This record gives sequence, C-alpha cells and structure tokens, in this order.
Amino acid sequence: MNKLFTPFQLGPITLRNRFIRSAAFENMARANRPTQQLQDYHVSVARGGVGMTTVAYCAVDLSGVSFDGQLYVRPEIIPDMKKMTDAIHAEGAKASVQLGHCGNMTHFYTCHCMPVSASNGFNLYSPTIHRRLKVSEIKTLVRKFGEAVDWARECGFDCVEIHAGHAYLISQFLARRTNHRCDEYGGSLENRCRFLNEVLDAVMEHAGNDLAVVVKTNMWDDCWRGVSVEEGIYIAKEIAKHHVHGIVLSGGTVSRSPMTILSGAMPHKTLAHYMDMKSFWWLKAALNIPGVAAVMTPTSPFRELYFMEKAKIFQKAFEELQSSDANHQLPTLIYVGGVQSGDNCQQIMDEGFELFQLAHVLIKDPDFVNHVKENPHYHAGCGRSNYCVGRMYTLDMKCHECVERDGEVIPKRLQREITQLEARAKQSVEAQKQRKS
Repeated sequence: MNKLFTPFQLGPITLRNRFIRSAAFENMARANRPTQQLQDYHVSVARGGVGMTTVAYCAVDLSGVSFDGQLYVRPEIIPDMKKMTDAIHAEGAKASVQLGHCGNMTHFYTCHCMPVSASNGFNLYSPTIHRRLKVSEIKTLVRKFGEAVDWARECGFDCVEIHAGHAYLISQFLARRTNHRCDEYGGSLENRCRFLNEVLDAVMEHAGNDLAVVVKTNMWDDCWRGVSVEEGIYIAKEIAKHHVHGIVLSGGTVSRSPMTILSGAMPHKTLAHYMDMKSFWWLKAALNIPGVAAVMTPTSPFRELYFMEKAKIFQKAFEELQSSDANHQLPTLIYVGGVQSGDNCQQIMDEGFELFQLAHVLIKDPDFVNHVKENPHYHAGCGRSNYCVGRMYTLDMKCHECVERDGEVIPKRLQREITQLEARAKQSVEAQKQRKS
C-alpha cells in the first residue's frame, strides 16, 4: 500500500503518488469556455489527494467540438485556464489536459461546419452526414495538435493526453469500420496509423523537455470491423516509438460499444429524461421504446477492474518488446477501468502497473485518495448506476447522491432505475467474487 503514495517520474514531471484523475467528460464548460464550476471540481479532486487531475476533452479546433460544454483551443481562454492550473498546483497536484478531435461525433450547429472524418458517411449515433478529410486538411490538423501543446504550456499544464481512442477522429482513422480511404491514410494498418504517427511527431516536437505526454488508446474497439486486440497491440507499439511518457489502456467506442468503456448498464430513463429534446429528439424517443434502448447500448455486466485481463495482455507484449531492446525506454502503461476501492488500487500495483486512472469514484467522492491513505481497504460506495453518465451529456457530470445533497429533486422513476441498476451491479460483483473463490 505504501507504494501507492510514493512519487513517480512521468517523463519530465514528478507525480506525488500513483493516482491520476482520468479525462471523464465533466460538461462544466459553458459556450466552450472554462467556468468556476470546472475549476472548483478539479481543485476539489486535487485537494482530495490525486497525483494529477486531467481536464477532459479539449478540442484542438472548433471543428472537433461535440458539445457546448467542451473546451477548444484558443488564446482568449488562456487566462481562465491558467487560473485553474494555478489553483490545482496550489493543492499539490499536477494538471493535465486531454487534447483531441471528435471527428464525426458532432453536428453542424455545434462545430459550425460539416462534420469530418477519415471517410464520407453517415453517423447514425449523432446523427449526421460527415465528409472525408482532404490530405491538406489532415496536415492542418496535425499542425494544430502540435500548436495545442504550446497552448497547454501557456495555460500552465504539466502534461497533455492525446485522445486516440473511443471512436473519435484519430480512432476513426485506425478502424476499418470508419476508414475506407484508398490513399496513404487508408488500407493497411500501417497506413491507417499514419495520421496518429504524424500527430505524435508534432506533439513530441512541441512538448520539448518540460511537458509530459500521455496517449489514450484502445486495446480493442469491441465492435464489428473495429480495432482488434492484435491491431491494438500494433498501435500501442507505434505509439511507443515516439517516446511518449505514458499510454492509457482503454477500450470500446462512444457509438457502437459505449458500455465497454464504462462497464455496467446505461441508465436509459435517466439519459432520456435529461436529453435535450431540440438536439436529440430522435434518440430521446428511441430510448423510451421498450427493447430499442437495450439494442442501442447493450449492458456490459459490471466488474471491478474490468479492463485488467486485456491490460495484462498489453503488459506482456511490452515486456517482450523491452526484453528485445533493453536500450529503448518504453512508455509507462497506465491502467484505467473499474477502480472502486483501496484494495483495487493495491491489486493494480501488485499486477505491475505503476500508474492508474480513475473517475467514477472521484465524481462521488473527490476525497477518495485521502480516504484510501487513511484506510487501505476504503470503498467509495459507488453503486455504478451510471447516473452521472446519463446526465453528463446534457447537464454537468454529477453523482445522484451529490445531486440530492445539493437539494435537486430526482424524479421517482429515475430513483427506481438507480436502485435497480445498483442492485444489478452489486450482484455482478458478488458473482465475480464467488467465481474467484
């Protein structure tokens, strides 16, 4: 347990411990600008003991924004971002920002242009028609990823996390399902990795010697014609060639397999209740049709540390890679997924992962890390109803217990759904423990 609270050198920066707040979407920006609420949340997490907190999803360009509550890179918000990073540093934590581009996961009225992707097509989950990026536009976006790193430095961030997973733009180039190109950016996996490689070349050039660089990648997409585990290992090794400092091992897509990312069941009634009727009327209607919602977002039975089996496969692949080239310093593999307790944190350490990310428990309990320091067996009591996910696309990201404490009334039918889903998640965890014993 003591190792959890020892410093760790992530490239040029030193984290005070092994806990990193993952880049879970807060939806606490307004008009794509940071707010006091966004700052207060990350400061509370920093005060709660994490080694580093990650501000979620900041698009490198307006064309890559999928929600009004997301940030995008531009000079006019630097003072507010600097105010936030200064406040995080004052609590003893490092600050990271996730940089990405949503590709076809947006709408004209959000990104103010026709959504773009690796190829032409129609995204049923937005829904929107999207067009193929020209090579010249790809080069422009590569440059913007690099310039975004300089922007992050001006904002006072210690680290940048490049989002290359979950079916956002970089991931859309990697998967055969969304990349039908016949030029140098399509076809073979080597070609499909070209955009990613060019982005990382630009990012590392701009990061220099003072910013840490982490990349979130998919171990597998868990959907038809998505990235397989074998392809995921190849992609992770490509990322490692750029001498980035860390790789976050995630999985699933926000469209075809969202509950692979989150684990558990999507709270369909909660999602439909809070959903903006003007923007998502068709989805709101579909979620209220019995059986349709379950097909759109099928349940993935919740398990603590649900990505561990896949992460161990990648860990073994990197160990073999290291043994074949002892002189090449490989990135630190960062675990994410299903952290609920101090015992989970210790298991991650025991499995050989030096760093890990967590989010759900910090939504409910920003002081989670301090509680674990006081009690190694502390459990956050997160019921994994995913209520926070159901509301975060329309309102702010918040646990139902926090909502009730703040005096907001949750409709009874949503309360019933929360109770049912938490009971289901508890049964799933208990069944898992019985199988192990």
